[in-house]
Amino acid sequence: MEQLKYPIGKFKKPDSIDKAMRDVWIASIKDFPDKLADEVFGLDDQTLEKRYRPDGWTIRQVVHHCADSHMNSFIRFKLALTEDNPTIKPYLEHRWADLPDGGNHPIASSLKLLQGLHARWVTLLKSLSDQDFQRTFRHPETNELIALETNTALYAWHCEHHLAHVVNAKRN
Repeated sequence: MEQLKYPIGKFKKPDSIDKAMRDVWIASIKDFPDKLADEVFGLDDQTLEKRYRPDGWTIRQVVHHCADSHMNSFIRFKLALTEDNPTIKPYLEHRWADLPDGGNHPIASSLKLLQGLHARWVTLLKSLSDQDFQRTFRHPETNELIALETNTALYAWHCEHHLAHVVNAKRN
């Protein structure tokens, strides 16, 4: 079950981060909307209801979750860049996935949202200095200060993690 839940493994925070690593992560974030669109292109409603694991989300829910999650992350970046160590607002992603716009809404709007959002996000990421990547936000559930460079790594992983979920669900 763990392999189905984490097909590429759990996120591991790197011990140290350099510009080359950040560039790889930014490229992954840049490429994600096209990769996801390619994976879901032409899928019918029946296939969009396939799950990557028992009791997991459907392909449709994964697509909408990515839009929800990446919007939240983009806002967290902007907060961290414009405020000193802001405390972010977490959200209950499993409940968001069950709302009508996440559970049975067509995926086209979320795919479009991801295209535009990632274009802006990558522009922002490429503009950041080494010092900017050290800026942080506080996650209230853990009280941890999270650096933007770590959040960049996390969201590059998040992209590949959910892309693998879609690929695996299509096989079921």
